[in-house]
Amino acid sequence: MAAGLHRLPLEKPIYELEDRIAALEAAPLGGQQQEELRRLRRELVEVQRAVFGNLDPWQTVEVSRHPDRPKTSDYLALVFDEFVELHGDRSFGDDRAMLTGFAKLDQHKVMVIGHQKGKTLAERQACHFGCAHPEGYRKAMGKMRLAAKYGLPVICLIDTPGAYPGVGAEERGQAQVIAESMFLMASLPVPIVCVVIGEGGSGGALGIGVGDRVAILEHAYYSVISPEGCAGILWKSVEYKADAARALRFRSRDLEQFGVVDAVIEEPAGGAHRHPGQMAMRLKTYLGRTLRELVGRPTDELVAERYGKFRRMGAFLDEPQPA
Repeated sequence: MAAGLHRLPLEKPIYELEDRIAALEAAPLGGQQQEELRRLRRELVEVQRAVFGNLDPWQTVEVSRHPDRPKTSDYLALVFDEFVELHGDRSFGDDRAMLTGFAKLDQHKVMVIGHQKGKTLAERQACHFGCAHPEGYRKAMGKMRLAAKYGLPVICLIDTPGAYPGVGAEERGQAQVIAESMFLMASLPVPIVCVVIGEGGSGGALGIGVGDRVAILEHAYYSVISPEGCAGILWKSVEYKADAARALRFRSRDLEQFGVVDAVIEEPAGGAHRHPGQMAMRLKTYLGRTLRELVGRPTDELVAERYGKFRRMGAFLDEPQPA
């Protein structure tokens, strides 16, 4: 059960059942009470599946932003056997919104790059709530080049509302450095696996999102703009964020249908924020299987397929109309 204090409105029936289960567990149990407890636990699983199996687009955004949802740092501890963090961009500073370092996944030595939102308020402020500055993307690019030097696959964990939009970030070339990162990833001579674990917001996500395989967790989203930003532009009011979320078609199944992502990683009943250990095991299974598919493939073939995949996105045929 989730230990956090943050309760989403959509989870109300789940919390009501959990409260009833907790009350029964705290009381002396007879045979009848034990049977009732077993029934309630079965019902809880069914209700979790029903609630999280029918999320509307805005509810998906709420789940992807849940404070208890596992962050990059959680998966580093739960999925990888070792992690040695590497700091700084060797130019300006060390952006805490971008985590980078050597790691080991089973028999594979890898380079992990991921957005970090932080957990406590102090951590979130230090990480700019997962919004990386130019130095964050320069740090990521430096570590990608290091991975290429040593022949290590790159794993990118995406979880950001978007790149940091402040004046300082723009002055230091935010848009340019994201473009440079995408260009580098398009031709990097090692396997790249990208997974959207929470929010996949705009260029901030795409800056570490060009990979041979791009996957998304079931209740994450990946979009050109946030629902609030879209509502502000199209309807001039954030009140229309739910309408914007529906129009953007950014849920995992939509993205799989459009060919934007290669795989959807199913979350446990109740969401990743309720079962981080189970979610980590599913992520580890996907990463291990994907690395086995990619490692050892000819470099020119790997890069050509990666580049071609992204070039094909959004392409359409304009056929001439009959006279």
